[in-house]
Amino acid sequence: MSGFFGPLEADGRVPPRQQTRVAAFLISGHGALARQFALALPARFDAAWQAELNAQFYRESEIVSLLMRATAWVPDLALSHMTVSWELAWLPAPVEGLADHPLAQAIHLSTLAHAVHAGIRPAALLPTEAKANDPFVMALRRIEFESSRLLQAQILFLKGPDLLPFRDAVSAALERRHAEVRRLWRETLESIGIVSCE
Repeated sequence: MSGFFGPLEADGRVPPRQQTRVAAFLISGHGALARQFALALPARFDAAWQAELNAQFYRESEIVSLLMRATAWVPDLALSHMTVSWELAWLPAPVEGLADHPLAQAIHLSTLAHAVHAGIRPAALLPTEAKANDPFVMALRRIEFESSRLLQAQILFLKGPDLLPFRDAVSAALERRHAEVRRLWRETLESIGIVSCE
């Protein structure tokens, strides 16, 4: 097992099997965020945070689109059952002591997005000898860059004054999300011979 993609192909590309498995996981996570942001969008914007939801929806959709096109896909029979476990993990989880449904939905989305953007660093898996202008390599670097930008919005919301009365519940929900995302990411990497460097 290694902490990086590889062994690389002769031309410096990430092996297609590894590309397929990692891209499928990332598409599942970012696709779930895109779907949930789309459902959370109101028909009309009445507040600044709603405009941010709209921006996040489009950025998550862009990540999914980028991966669909940049990945060298190969058949992978294991993805059928793996995808089910991933998709179940992204479902909303109740926030303890919070009856306000729209606020609970916003907390769920923000904690999931925070865990995905902070806990998954795909470009860190690229060895230095990886082909720099390969579409998959460039996509992973772009995703990591976008994740760091998107993370700022999650932090502002989760640490904002609106959630002050629910700070303990939000912190617990965030810890649960991070633990779940880290576990799934680690299992995905281990399934293709990569040991997580946490």
